[in-house]
Amino acid sequence: MRRKVYTKDQILKAAYEVVENEGFSGFTARNIAKKMGISTQPIYLEFKNMMDLKNTLLDEICNHLYYDVFPVVRTGDTIIDLGLNYVYFAKEQSNLYTALYVQEYGGGKKMHDFSYSYFRELIREHDKYKNLDENRINALHVGTWITVTGIATLMSSGIIEPTEEDIVHLINRAIDAILDSDDISVLEKL
Repeated sequence: MRRKVYTKDQILKAAYEVVENEGFSGFTARNIAKKMGISTQPIYLEFKNMMDLKNTLLDEICNHLYYDVFPVVRTGDTIIDLGLNYVYFAKEQSNLYTALYVQEYGGGKKMHDFSYSYFRELIREHDKYKNLDENRINALHVGTWITVTGIATLMSSGIIEPTEEDIVHLINRAIDAILDSDDISVLEKL
């Protein structure tokens, strides 16, 4: 009798579903195996350990965000569009958003680093921002990150329902305040 072989992709798909439904608190070999209806052994045959699986899963999610979610054109301004896409991702996939960006054992630093490098890529290509110095770029990232995270969190929990126009206005206010400020020292430290 042939044994069924479980692929890395099948395990990643099950891991994704577990995180999407339960967050990283449910990210255990036992829960992933249960989701697949198997023992934990195939997981450890494909991945060195759970950290290897988590990092591989986060890489897959980052690729999805990089190619499918963040580049969607909404206004034509890549920085505003990134903010809008982040907010809409949080609203449409609130469990996954919370698991990646909010939970203590979620994506944390990896997601922040990914988002920052994506943001820097956009800044370098944007006529309005490409001549900014490092401190101003960092302040712009932190300021817009705080703004869109606040909007995203409040929207995904159903507390506020701003229009797209409202969100664009708030992001623009944050950007303008940072670009016009003589003192961005608090944002540079974050």
